[in-house]
Amino acid sequence: MRIVEVLDQKHRKDFLDIARIIYKNDSNYACPFDAEIEGVFDPKENSFFKHGEATRWILINGEGKLIGRIAAFINTNKAFSFDQPTGGCGFFECINDKKAAFLLFDTAKQWLTVRGMEAMDGPVNFGENDNHWGLLVEGFIPQGYGMPYHQKYYKAFFEDYGFKVFFEQYSYHLDRTKPFPERFWKIAEWIAKKPGFTFEHFTFENSEKYIQDLIAIYDEAWQFHDNFSPIDPDDIRKMARDGKGVIDEEFIWFAYHEGKPIAFFVMMPDVNQILVKMDGKFNFWNKLKFLYHLKTKTITRARITIMGVVPKYQRFGVESAIFWHMEKVLEHKTHYKEVELSWVGDFNPKMISIYESVGGVKMKTHFTYRLLFDPTKPFKRTPIIPLENRGSKAKEKKVKERG
Repeated sequence: MRIVEVLDQKHRKDFLDIARIIYKNDSNYACPFDAEIEGVFDPKENSFFKHGEATRWILINGEGKLIGRIAAFINTNKAFSFDQPTGGCGFFECINDKKAAFLLFDTAKQWLTVRGMEAMDGPVNFGENDNHWGLLVEGFIPQGYGMPYHQKYYKAFFEDYGFKVFFEQYSYHLDRTKPFPERFWKIAEWIAKKPGFTFEHFTFENSEKYIQDLIAIYDEAWQFHDNFSPIDPDDIRKMARDGKGVIDEEFIWFAYHEGKPIAFFVMMPDVNQILVKMDGKFNFWNKLKFLYHLKTKTITRARITIMGVVPKYQRFGVESAIFWHMEKVLEHKTHYKEVELSWVGDFNPKMISIYESVGGVKMKTHFTYRLLFDPTKPFKRTPIIPLENRGSKAKEKKVKERG
């Protein structure tokens, strides 16, 4: 077997083709657009290169066949915030061969070690954690856009190599043909109409205003979260530009209290229902096919990608009120039959409670693993977010570490 670092156009193509080889004839797999994956590794496209570095490799067997791939990256904004400096590996794909898998892990580990890292998370993304993050271990069914799909045998590869679960990620599904619990709606409507609170959806015309509001909410809501780092506004602007043909303005909501932004909610049409027909290519004919399926309402599923509420308002039921407004929107978009609520970590019991209160059913589980290069060091799972509001660092220090 031979490891080759991806440095030229041929090997970039090979890196993309490996996923097509691994999932050939698997109808559950929706291949991401090649350009999307390439963008992760392009400093001109990915702002994480401003504060990090990344590379990737392919694995070739003795007969010259492609049998695996992996990427490694360091986000310096987060790497040194852990007990051990921690990098990441991702975009792992491999045939069912443990030696091949371990060689890929060894390669990523060695690259990170040379750069001062003492631990490796995986499989993760060189970017925000709403896309390409975690290993699928339960729910081998079609995934929502951005949620990775994997072979069942990958779990043994990671765990046999020494990776341990850092946190679990759950995706809940909401069947829109079933009504929400009546009690939920009464509370939601009361909050939605309470004086001082206003709700409005995103518009491209005022996109910069909403981008700034989202950043303000995110920074305040996540500032005490483990390993918080601010969002780069350029990332949000790029997502808005790139998604303009797909983003539904009425699927992105903001809540305000006396004019101050206090919560946001982002839901996207699940374009995987179209991508599954396109094999990752966005050539002329596939562009026409994509537009056709958009117009003919092939997409019947949406995915909630992120939701945030500033700590001071986390007990006001603002999340319920946003769901109330969102349900009013979906009443005139009847082709949407299902909503995926993803992903929520096992460290976030409050959000899990919200998802369950609206009737969500846990359908998929992904694991984010961590490997300590020195196995004698104590391993700690990501801390649980307390149910009470977190208004100070003192409260955050009281969070229980999970061994």
